[in-house]
This record gives sequence, C-alpha cells and structure tokens, in this order.
Amino acid sequence: MRRRERTRRATRTATMLAVLLGGAGVTHFLRPRGYDRIVPAGLPPRLTTLASGVAELAVAAGLTVPATRRASGWAAAALFLAVFPANVTMARDLLDSPRSTRTARLVAVLRLPLQAPLVGWAVRVGRHAARR
Repeated sequence: MRRRERTRRATRTATMLAVLLGGAGVTHFLRPRGYDRIVPAGLPPRLTTLASGVAELAVAAGLTVPATRRASGWAAAALFLAVFPANVTMARDLLDSPRSTRTARLVAVLRLPLQAPLVGWAVRVGRHAARR
C-alpha cells in the first residue's frame, strides 16, 4: 500500500473514532442522568459524568489534528479502559433489576467484551499516526 493511501486510511480511521467519541461526549451533556446512574460507587455522579464528557470531547478534538493524533489515540485507549467500570456497573444493575428488559440485559452484557476492540482501535490510531 502506498504511503499516501496509508495516510488517508489512518486519517479516515482517526476521524471515525473522533466522531464516535465526540457523539458520546455530547450525550454526557444532553442526557447526563443516564450516565450518572452508572458511575461506580464512591465517585460523585454528576461531576464524573461531566468530566468524562469533557474528556471524550477533548480526545475527539485531538484525533482530528494530525499533530496531536498519536497522543490522542493513546488517550482514547486509556479513556476506554477508564470507563469500563461504569459499563460493568451498568450491566450489573440491569441484571439485578426486575424492571429491566431482556434486551437491555443482553445489550449491557454484550457491550462488555466490545470494549476490547475499541481499545485496540484506539491503540492502532495512536501507533499509526504520523510522528511529528
């Protein structure tokens, strides 16, 4: 594969990851209650929700700038690892709740192993971004 094609593909991949993180970051501000409920015990729910939203938006912005893409790819991987406990909390709460639907329980449980490909995607973006 030619260098120009690799660069174009890396840019497209980083942009897709930025859109995913940016969309998630915006929802932290539009619908914070849903995120507040899954913040692990011991952390302040609203502050944690807003801080993680800011982090997602900052990483998304960094992914769109070639000079910061490498660091932002690694930051995205760290962010995906950092929010994993919230995903575990959400799955546990849905499994324990008699009011949750079977579909909600299934989605919450299946979401957990999907975190690994997200981390891998972010690592690839960080690894393959041009060095500045």
